Amino acid sequence: MNDTTDPEASQVELDGKDLPAFCPNPRMALWNHHPRVFLDVVPTGQAMCPYCGTKYRLKAGAVVKAH
Repeated sequence: MNDTTDPEASQVELDGKDLPAFCPNPRMALWNHHPRVFLDVVPTGQAMCPYCGTKYRLKAGAVVKAH
């Protein structure tokens, strides 16, 4: 999981091994936490957290394995 710096909005790039995606992610500061929400990035390749607006997207070529 890599955080990218974007002054407008926070973005997190995910690899297949980072799934299931959830927010707040482990790299967020404790003061910035909100209730945990799981995000389905597989259908479109991206999702946005409804609480904080962080954008999560799959890396190009990410391999997603079914459980």
